[in-house]
Amino acid sequence: MPLPKPTTPIYELELPSTGESIKYRPFLVKEEKVLLIALESEDTKQITTAIKTVIKSCILTKNIKVESLPTFDIEYLFLNIRGKSVGEEIEVNIICPDDEETNTLVKIDLDSIKVQKNEDHTNQIKIDSTIMMEMKYPSLEQFIKTNFDFKNDNTMDQSFDLISSCIDKIYTEEEVWIAADVTKKELIDFLEQLNSSQFKQIEKFFETMPKLSHKIKVTNPKTEVESEVVLEGLASFFA
Repeated sequence: MPLPKPTTPIYELELPSTGESIKYRPFLVKEEKVLLIALESEDTKQITTAIKTVIKSCILTKNIKVESLPTFDIEYLFLNIRGKSVGEEIEVNIICPDDEETNTLVKIDLDSIKVQKNEDHTNQIKIDSTIMMEMKYPSLEQFIKTNFDFKNDNTMDQSFDLISSCIDKIYTEEEVWIAADVTKKELIDFLEQLNSSQFKQIEKFFETMPKLSHKIKVTNPKTEVESEVVLEGLASFFA
């Protein structure tokens, strides 16, 4: 007689980008093991494959393409899947802002962590009186680089690589250039020809895009000073 299979709970959440309700389950032990092995390898490709495979396995709603989800959707999904796997609270190690050296552990209720949206955000960028750009959000690969790339030095080349990968199209009233049909070199050459004011409009897209963000109160156990700390990005919640 085969052993019984444990019941796995099913949860539901709304994707921040669309408001679509999807169903998911927590990691299984075998899946968490795959993730841990991938993280220990510090190999970006292995981590990408592991996270993609595990998230796909945990999403129960059909026709959800993980590769095409915005970064903040993936962060929110990953946080909730992992959180439901280990408990309703996440314990985060925080450096107290008042002395910038004392560490303290803070418990955060998983359900209180949301993706924050900025009213000034737009993916339509006016370069000049004739040229417009339409941006798209960073991909799963960029999500991995931001949160799990141990060799990420945040160089200027990497910044241009990120921006060029997020250009969806460039257009005028007469013509449209789809980024997928243009080489990366051509996109980077285009970016390098922008002036500072034009480039700041692109930077604003990234600065104001939806992000996983949460404010917490932290009391320094040594000085008893209370400070407010803002955690942003998935990596902050596993510090």
